[in-house]
Amino acid sequence: MNTDNNDIVKFEKIYIAYYSKFKRFAKEYVIREEDAENIVQDLFLELWENKYFLIPQQNLFSFLFTSLKNKCIDYIRHINTANKVTEQIQADYVRLLKIKFDALEILNEENISQLDVEKVIQDALNQLPDRCRQIFILNKIEKKKQSEIAKELNISINTVESQMAVAYKKLRVLLDQRIFSVDIFFSPFKL
Repeated sequence: MNTDNNDIVKFEKIYIAYYSKFKRFAKEYVIREEDAENIVQDLFLELWENKYFLIPQQNLFSFLFTSLKNKCIDYIRHINTANKVTEQIQADYVRLLKIKFDALEILNEENISQLDVEKVIQDALNQLPDRCRQIFILNKIEKKKQSEIAKELNISINTVESQMAVAYKKLRVLLDQRIFSVDIFFSPFKL
């Protein structure tokens, strides 16, 4: 980059003359001082990189002020968009918590006891095909890895995986009508 001392001196004069004024202006709108500083720094970086201060203009202050105003507007738009996304995520989370809360309120000892849950699960497991049930029990109850099961039963890992998928699907269907939150017990992905 070919920069002579006159460019540097001219830029420094502009920087010294306008930096604090522009920072105060930006802070009025973006509120946080560090955000205002970043915006003004970006403005002066752009000024330096593009050498706008070397172009004969009628009013450099007007040009810089308009650029600063636009940078503040862009920043505020960005923050508003980010806040809307955050609010949506929070609203979704609150809805999910309400659903979970309502489900817990409905659940009481009269509706279902631990023995009832165990019986329902055992009944559902007993309805699975023999090989499917065996693989599911080895994996979920005996906590064996799929590779261990495949080796023990002399089958491929793909067979173990497909039998686990069949077991999940059938258990969800069998248990869905009897226990409203089957995923708590049988989901491969815990929340």
